[in-house]
Amino acid sequence: MRFRTFTALGALLAPALLGAQATRLRVPATVDTLPNGLTLIVHEDHSVPRVVTNVWYRVGSGDERPGRTGFAHLFEHLMFMGSENAAYPAFDRLLEGAGASNNGSTTEDRTNYYEWGPSNSLPLMLWLEADRMGWLLPTMDSAKVDAQRDIVKNERRQSYENQPYGIAGDILPPALYPKGHPYSWPVIGSMTDLSAASLEDVKEFFRRNYAPNNAAIVVAGAVNTDSVRRLVRQYFSAIPRGPAITRPAPAKFTVRDTAIVAEDRVQLPRLYLAWHSVDNNHKDAAPLDLLSYLLSGARNSRLTNALVYQREIASSVSAFSDAKRLDGDFSITATARPGQGLDSLKVAIERELNRLATEGPTSRELEQAKNARESSFLNQLEFIQSKADQLNEYAYFQGTPDYFQKDLDQLRAVTADDIKRVITAYLKGPRVMLSIVPTGKRELAATRVIIQ
Repeated sequence: MRFRTFTALGALLAPALLGAQATRLRVPATVDTLPNGLTLIVHEDHSVPRVVTNVWYRVGSGDERPGRTGFAHLFEHLMFMGSENAAYPAFDRLLEGAGASNNGSTTEDRTNYYEWGPSNSLPLMLWLEADRMGWLLPTMDSAKVDAQRDIVKNERRQSYENQPYGIAGDILPPALYPKGHPYSWPVIGSMTDLSAASLEDVKEFFRRNYAPNNAAIVVAGAVNTDSVRRLVRQYFSAIPRGPAITRPAPAKFTVRDTAIVAEDRVQLPRLYLAWHSVDNNHKDAAPLDLLSYLLSGARNSRLTNALVYQREIASSVSAFSDAKRLDGDFSITATARPGQGLDSLKVAIERELNRLATEGPTSRELEQAKNARESSFLNQLEFIQSKADQLNEYAYFQGTPDYFQKDLDQLRAVTADDIKRVITAYLKGPRVMLSIVPTGKRELAATRVIIQ
């Protein structure tokens, strides 16, 4: 479900947008599979002479194992350290010389690498991607692993250990998911596991996961489909298929109702409420996403209006529905104003949830939420980089790259009764409650039982 976006004050609104779509939304693409298993998706867009290559390796932190976490993100860094025919730092310099740029990112479910630039830079982009897919290991050594390991560990310090409230990223995953579940550790991994990673561990991770049969490449922009096919076959066909990968579904589980208090070097206490929800192919993914907007997506949304503007007990509040490939969760985060404890925020949040579950959203609220989500979604499609990444996401999660209209249809079909139902089904049950309070101020933590 693509509409899962962070919902905070300031989301876009496009009145009457839902009724304005007279034609079906299509992003046409051709799909081919090379003999070695590499999936190629090509989308032609000749509006501007630009091109994007977007490679998804279908491996994320959820494909790691306990004791060896952080490898997916570590490898995101290592993939920029040079390959057999493009020694470091040729990858960046060659692209920059052609007027192109590149980047990458890692989630629980995938790692992606992408380049964008003038359309005549496509052969260079594809050659560089093929070289690091097929010929990276001969250049991998302990010095490169150690250098990037130190960078990732420093990134972890900045985002977790030394970031205000950053400890939540370590506390919530293992509290929300059972031990051994693919989402029970943070994407960046643990400091212990990063320190323990050996050169052979890293090479084995590459051999198992960075193979053409575990990858899909989208080429989008001012290109000719047949020419792209020839280039991809030329550069990628010699790379051998890797081992077959099986991804068993995690066992079903029920979240234990949990209250956690953590002290941090912060000025204001912050409350986190998190529930187990659904994966991104579940019918309730769309209603849960719209619920997150109804709670915190605009100034007049339920929690933002009640906690920040009317009662003035919170400085900020946000809701987030995170429907991933294997599982999902829904969370609400609220930071107290000076002088406020977290019990008052918790009670106010529960009261608004109960009211919304009983009464449902008004027709105007629901229309605003749908319009805002659709406007944001369509705005992203103006950018060829976003469109390419979306094609890859749909191909992996929904099994077809052109899932755009179906995604919109699911959004438009959500009713007020659906909103009431998902609150009752997912947000009335056991949840993880984390209170992060200033050092020595544990009395500010939320302690009351949930309101029925």
